[in-house]
Amino acid sequence: MEDCIFCKIINNEIPSNKIYEDDLVLAFLDINPMSKGHALIIPKKHFNDVFDIEDNYLERIMLVAKKISKKMKDGIGADGVNFYHASGIHAEQSVFHFHLHVVPRRKDDAICFECAVMSKPGISEEELKELVAKLKIEG
Repeated sequence: MEDCIFCKIINNEIPSNKIYEDDLVLAFLDINPMSKGHALIIPKKHFNDVFDIEDNYLERIMLVAKKISKKMKDGIGADGVNFYHASGIHAEQSVFHFHLHVVPRRKDDAICFECAVMSKPGISEEELKELVAKLKIEG
C-alpha cells in the first residue's frame, strides 16, 4: 500500500531502528515508546488487521514476540512485557497495517494497562452463557 507508513518502513523508504527481520516479519523500536525498548512487530506483507492476516504471518509474529521478550528481559532488564494490539477503528487502531506492540515493563513504571481493564462493565451469568454459545470454537 503506497500510503502505509509500515509498508514504507519495510521498503526502506522511511528509516527505522530494526531489531529483527526475516522473510515474513520485521521488528523495530517504536518512535513514541511507552517505555525504553518498546518494539513493534509487523508482517512484511500488508494486512489491515487481525481479521485478514494470514495464519503463518501471525504465528511468526508471536514467535518473534517471544524472542524479543526474552531479549528485553535478559538484555535491558525488563521485569515483564505487555503485548498490545488493536484491530479496527473502534478498538483504537491508528495504523491500518497489522502490528503488535511489545512493551517492556519495569517495577514501578507508570504504565497502567490494568486501568482500562478495571473500568469493564458488569456481566450476568446469563449473558456469559449466551456469549459462550456464540463464541465457542470446537477444536
